[in-house]
Amino acid sequence: LVFTEEDKYGLYSNLLFKYFLAEGIVCGHDLFVASAKEHPDNILKELPAPLLDDTYGKEWGDEAAAKSEDFQDSMKIAWRYQNLPKMETSPTTYTKLGHYYDVSKKMSPELCQSVKWHSFYLHEELSFEPEMKVWNMNSGYARLLQSIQRIISQEGFDGSDPQKKQRNVLRIGIQSLGSVWWGDDVCCSDTPEDPHSLTKFLYVLRGLLRKSLSACIITVPAHLMQNKAIMERVTNLSDMVVGLESFIGSERETNPLYKDYHGLVHVHQIPRLNSLICDVSDTKDLAFRLKRKLFTIERLHLPPDLSDTVSRASKQDLAGSAKLLSSGCGAMAIGKKHLDF
Repeated sequence: LVFTEEDKYGLYSNLLFKYFLAEGIVCGHDLFVASAKEHPDNILKELPAPLLDDTYGKEWGDEAAAKSEDFQDSMKIAWRYQNLPKMETSPTTYTKLGHYYDVSKKMSPELCQSVKWHSFYLHEELSFEPEMKVWNMNSGYARLLQSIQRIISQEGFDGSDPQKKQRNVLRIGIQSLGSVWWGDDVCCSDTPEDPHSLTKFLYVLRGLLRKSLSACIITVPAHLMQNKAIMERVTNLSDMVVGLESFIGSERETNPLYKDYHGLVHVHQIPRLNSLICDVSDTKDLAFRLKRKLFTIERLHLPPDLSDTVSRASKQDLAGSAKLLSSGCGAMAIGKKHLDF
């Protein structure tokens, strides 16, 4: 269960959500797309097209070569940084890590139809039957759980039930859970009327995931949640928690130090399934950027200060401070002589 905190405008979290679904189609997995804001059919039409391995390798190699040339030029200017170790933001050579996608193109309908997928649109589900509370939780959450449970049992994803046909993986994507679109008020008030529906839903959902061949990603507008206690419960009920912080509308958008990035990635929790401890990454500072075709996550490192004006200004400040310090010491010495007289 991957819990993704949406960025302020939901731009990059929605892209990450589509990446998860697109990877499922390329791998031949079954999909289950649930949303109360956008129809699942429209979401599938907007999935990015897979990028061919040779094309991606060429683009990655060209970019790495350009970075290397820029880095060498900067080292010639900043001679004082030559002996420092190089910080690699991304692999210097092309490595195969799953599949890559071109965000400038849409996935072909033939490829989308090559896998079996199921949809859950809350407004259509509520129009079929009147609202009713089941399991003492929100009606929309209850219907979503019933739909997921039905797909798992009927389509052969139940791990405890022996299946005769070839096993597959079910990828579940739930968009903007906890928002007002789902009839929940946890994002509207510090003291919501029904603060336990979301946590109950996640508790039951995680139980379904544990006994089935399925993986789930959920996007939540966490920046709208004012109750910290609810966020802590949601975090504890998730396996992996990742937050996206966009620079749009913030001071960092115009900050030259972050000119190469579009936002930050905060890894709040790493899964530790069937183990007492989890694998901790060697770096926690991650940033993302959206290029013309690719969406990449890299290590965040600020460039060295190569400004000559800043260096000169700092030297002038140091000289001025030293002058004041020396004049102050001289004044104290002169004053002491007058006192001695």
